[in-house]
Amino acid sequence: MGCTLSRTQDENGTEPHQLQVADIFVFVPGLRIPKRIGAAKFLEGRNSGTLSERLKMRTRILFLLIKFVFPKEKERRNFTDHGGPSLTELRLALEEYLSILQEFLREGFHLSDIAEFSWSNQEDEIKETTLRSAHYELLSVLHLLGMLFLIEANIALTPKPSADGSQSKIFEESKKAAIELLLKAAQVLECCLSSVLPQFPAELKAKLPVDLQEAVLRALQLQALGQGVEIQLGLAIDNVKATLAVKRRLACEGVKYWNQTQESMSKVRLGSDWGKKHALFVNWKCTEAKAAAYYYHGLILDEGLEENTRAEAVACLREADVLLKESQKNGLQFCAAPPMTRLPIVWGPMVHLSEKIPKDFSSKVRVNRDAYCRERIPEGLPDLPDFPLALKAEPYELPPIDDAWTQEVNHKFSPSVLSHLSIKRDIKQDGQAKRQSRSFNSDKPLTKF
Repeated sequence: MGCTLSRTQDENGTEPHQLQVADIFVFVPGLRIPKRIGAAKFLEGRNSGTLSERLKMRTRILFLLIKFVFPKEKERRNFTDHGGPSLTELRLALEEYLSILQEFLREGFHLSDIAEFSWSNQEDEIKETTLRSAHYELLSVLHLLGMLFLIEANIALTPKPSADGSQSKIFEESKKAAIELLLKAAQVLECCLSSVLPQFPAELKAKLPVDLQEAVLRALQLQALGQGVEIQLGLAIDNVKATLAVKRRLACEGVKYWNQTQESMSKVRLGSDWGKKHALFVNWKCTEAKAAAYYYHGLILDEGLEENTRAEAVACLREADVLLKESQKNGLQFCAAPPMTRLPIVWGPMVHLSEKIPKDFSSKVRVNRDAYCRERIPEGLPDLPDFPLALKAEPYELPPIDDAWTQEVNHKFSPSVLSHLSIKRDIKQDGQAKRQSRSFNSDKPLTKF
């Protein structure tokens, strides 16, 4: 399931169990877990029984998450075993809950002021955030749904045994399925960015944990798209009909996605181990993407007839060789960072490039030695072509509003109930303000890449 280790505490405050972590192909920065604070208990006796029952879906999601993330020891399995009914059931439960949750935000229905929602965090130094906002609940549920798609993509990329009993490998159908899952994750995150976050008042945005900050959500979306392009490049390399131009374009697009991912992540402080590990993963994949881009750009320059193209080709291939070695070190650094994880098998474009880059660099230097000496040595690296990004994510379409709400259209909370809730909020206001307020202007340095 990628690099997922949800951190929470049980009801007694004990330390969480830890899941076994299998090979990481798609990084998943943990699953945010809802706490046992739901809207149903605030609504009991104040609306129809149908709606109260439907709102208990949140408790079911919590139960499924605990079972999924913290299985009993005798049931403990590697993440690669997940993705069966439990994962599908969890995703379906989230989609059903989304259809109920949307009505919390309907104009004229002030349930947002009544319910208090609490979730554990993964990449934030503060491990739990509680807000009296249905927008916060909606954003948290969508974030969880997006992470499930990333988990499924990692499962799809996990090598499977061959029918002939030979060494396990990642099949082409699995790679294509992973691209679709990564695109779905990007679509959910686009919904968060374009449809949900703009609805947040400024004071509420300031209280969001790092996990749900706009920069982190954007980085996750770009990461999903970047890994989709990475898989596309691997498929193009395996296709004998794919031209060098196609491969170079995909490689250069990958660099743009990962550069933008790094830029987004540099805007926030990732204080937890998972946050720092996430930054190392992005740095690793960005270096790999640059190695591929300079390699294919060098090969195309080597075929050119313009002046100094041989020297520029050798410069690009030399840079690709340097970046390849650097990416290998970055991969080891990522795996060694706490919590430690296994280095996955070489896969995707790197299966081919880890052998071809040093080999072609060495051979091109020998073949072009005379031409290289005659031509003017470039003062710097040739610029990579700037291609527009082709892989885009349309916003995820939220499921339709649940029919249970039609039974509540004429139901109103009594004035005494609303007055009681208002007084209760005033009493808690000072304590909650201290607990919920978040400042990103401290003197601590930003995460370094």
